[in-house]
Amino acid sequence: MSRIAYVNGAYVATRDAVVSIEDRGYQFADGVYEVCEVFRGALIDEDRHLARLARSLAELRIAEPVSAVALKIISREVLHKNKILNGYVYIQVTRGVAPRDHVFPPASVRPSLIVTARSVDPRKGDAAAQKGVAVATTPDLRWKRVDIKSIALLPNVLARQTAKETGAYEAWLIDAEGMVSEGAASNAWIINQSGTIITRQVDHSILRGITRTTLIDIISAHGLRLEERKFSLEEALGAREAFITGATTLVMPVVAIDGHTIGEGAPGPMALKLRSIFHDEAARST
Repeated sequence: MSRIAYVNGAYVATRDAVVSIEDRGYQFADGVYEVCEVFRGALIDEDRHLARLARSLAELRIAEPVSAVALKIISREVLHKNKILNGYVYIQVTRGVAPRDHVFPPASVRPSLIVTARSVDPRKGDAAAQKGVAVATTPDLRWKRVDIKSIALLPNVLARQTAKETGAYEAWLIDAEGMVSEGAASNAWIINQSGTIITRQVDHSILRGITRTTLIDIISAHGLRLEERKFSLEEALGAREAFITGATTLVMPVVAIDGHTIGEGAPGPMALKLRSIFHDEAARST
């Protein structure tokens, strides 16, 4: 865990970090967040993460607490103070502190900004990828604007808990049409028997994953076949390969869905290849 956190203008020890009980993030989950990977001291796809943060804020009509340049400086200072070489930086912005009322507070109320960082051993993720992970499916109970990276994650929490209780690594959310939306904390992908890589198209029903976006660029650059469309659970069960993507998982092979073996029951060669080249082709900001 982060030893030093940035909280509304000050760098403080995590044990002393506090927010008001009237912060709208605490009262209403009225805020957004970003998680940016740190790999060998570099922030991965930082500009895309900050662009998505700005979009989420705009969609919820929350003012940007600081400029993008200032946020980059703050993030680096938090990483430096915590001596993070590999891990991630977490950024959270809420509408601010005001007496509890569903309507927006006056424009004079300043948004709250918190930045923390955590160290992660990349060897753990690599070991999981070499073995592959299982996913469990659950109904998609989220609100209709999951393209906004909101801190309101209770349906995701319940889905991940369900997955954990069944021994799975991640949950795949199934919409009312029986189609796979995405993972509770990741985007979902399959590779069909003809070798085409498939992931759901971006709309209001999925989060516009940054790792997803970068991976699409990589897939295009390598001349691989890609279809952005809905796919059913039945199609996923018959896939040659499956995997998930996210800032904290990168490209993680999936070897079982609801106890059904995918492909040969081992991480597929395409997923492993994409994982191995991801950091070589993703944007790095030092």
